Amino acid sequence: MKPAQQTGAQQPIHGGDRCGASLESGFSQEELLDFSANINPLGMPESIKEAIHKGLSASLHYPDPFCRLLRTELAEKEGLEAEDILCGNGGADLIYRLVYALRPKHALVTAPTFAEYEEALQQTGTQIHYYTLPNSMELGKEYLHAVTKDLDLLFICNPNNPTGLLTRRELLLELLEKARELDIFVCIDECFLDFVREKEAYTLTGALSLYPNLLILKSFTKLYAMPGLRLGYILSKNRELLERIRRAGQPWSVSEPAQQAGTAALTETGFRDRTLALIEKEREHLKTALTELGCSVWPGKANYLCFHAPGELELYEKLLKKGILIRRCSNYRGLTKEDYRTAVRTREENNRLIQAMTETLLFTP
Repeated sequence: MKPAQQTGAQQPIHGGDRCGASLESGFSQEELLDFSANINPLGMPESIKEAIHKGLSASLHYPDPFCRLLRTELAEKEGLEAEDILCGNGGADLIYRLVYALRPKHALVTAPTFAEYEEALQQTGTQIHYYTLPNSMELGKEYLHAVTKDLDLLFICNPNNPTGLLTRRELLLELLEKARELDIFVCIDECFLDFVREKEAYTLTGALSLYPNLLILKSFTKLYAMPGLRLGYILSKNRELLERIRRAGQPWSVSEPAQQAGTAALTETGFRDRTLALIEKEREHLKTALTELGCSVWPGKANYLCFHAPGELELYEKLLKKGILIRRCSNYRGLTKEDYRTAVRTREENNRLIQAMTETLLFTP
């Protein structure tokens, strides 16, 4: 039996829709080479697979609605207390629950950035204000002028999605000071920061005790290659707000397999280092190749690259005919139909993408 075709109201706004791409292209999901979702090319560690199987056996019972064991292990990793952590059904789940809990009247998001901030804010009728990033796509001190007293909530993605560019910690601390004075909540999305070697120079986890208006969003999805399980968490010293966020969703939002997978992931040693070694080497290889093909590539620091392909309005469709799936970026505010994003994968896979683009691009020198 074939999957149902999506309707107009069901068009995806993210990458990773292998089912839809399969229906569109005629390739099976297994045949598709997916560069549209930014998942660790090393795949899921064996310890997590074993934990998932164990969790399946325990799934005849309800999962712990408070994720007690997982939060205890996370607290040790993050240098916090378990009460400072709320787990959810992926990062997107927690974005919506945060917005439902706060129901802000006015919120500020950058353009471009992760689409779910805007999608969630629309659910509560929030007046959304946009800060359009400059051509460099870097967030600078000018952003502080857009932070005004009428705002209730800010979303900052660091590194940003889809560009992969980082925002300096010093600027974010300056922002937090101003936001605290104006009584504005700030949500910093660090879901891709695990792919940045200098992670400790950018994370704001150490600032949580100073800013009760700060929330930090993190995820297991990308680093541990487990997007199908859905597991994320949010950090804050504002425990009253965390409780409101918890109540804004259903009580069993994290399944037993997901909780056990998360606990197993925290015991992994050396996996992130191996990941960084691969990503850093292959990101540079892919960036060089894309540039040689005539693309303009933003110098992202995560496990993906955003690039501008001049004159190529149908690059997604052309590559899909070859069984390769990339991310169209035209639905990001501030980007165009000539902008695309690709994940960084293994050398063999990256070379397949480069070869396909070499055969495809109109503007190849």
